[in-house]
Amino acid sequence: MTGGTGVLGRALVERLKDRAEVRVLSRREGLPTGSVRGDLETGIGLAQALDGVDAIAHCATSADYRHPERDVAQTRRLLDERGDRPLTYISIVGVDRIPFGYYRAKLNSELAIAQSGAPWTVLRTTQFHDLVLRFLRPLTRPPVAVVPKLTVQPVDVGEVAGRMADLVLGEPAGRVPDMGGPEVTSLPELMRTYLSVTGLQRRMLQVPVRLPGRVMAAFRDGAHLAPDHPDGRVTFAEYLESRRQADGTVTNPY
Repeated sequence: MTGGTGVLGRALVERLKDRAEVRVLSRREGLPTGSVRGDLETGIGLAQALDGVDAIAHCATSADYRHPERDVAQTRRLLDERGDRPLTYISIVGVDRIPFGYYRAKLNSELAIAQSGAPWTVLRTTQFHDLVLRFLRPLTRPPVAVVPKLTVQPVDVGEVAGRMADLVLGEPAGRVPDMGGPEVTSLPELMRTYLSVTGLQRRMLQVPVRLPGRVMAAFRDGAHLAPDHPDGRVTFAEYLESRRQADGTVTNPY
């Protein structure tokens, strides 16, 4: 597995470890049990890391918004070494409709996988609850929380990990149906939920998103949503409650 130390990767390891032997690729020293050294950036150690592996879960992302093509290059290096092993890749709803560099890199990685000639599966999901929380928390630092009026459909990372585990252990299926959270809602509404769960006292100012350009137009059109696939069951409120500490704060895995 690549990206096994990330938010999704950790959850996926937990869901796979009782069903299969899991090997996590890492560049770091002092590796935990079940990890192997390998570098997607340089390709060093990949062949040895993949030796004896039956299937690959590709969850790694550089998240380098200035150089998003790094994700494509890393995916291609992995493909060069994987042989005919089936590969399951996690992607994002809207990568084919939103002309944002990081999304385009995800789409190009999807295309490289599909054209590689070996078995593959791609799952696209909406944004994780964790990412929404990461976005909302800094907005509460001032006395007035200024929140953009943007529609979202966050999904629980644990539920995504469950779907990914089934896909990794199942037969390669190509592009599978998208996966979205249980609620299509707005960021201001999720901010109200966050303030209620944490007990923070903040005024909130809702601001419409009127930024020009094709990226924001695509978000306004809902290209990042999967309303026909509300497969997740965990709401944002339930997610926050599960991470709420005794002092009312909510921990963030990022």
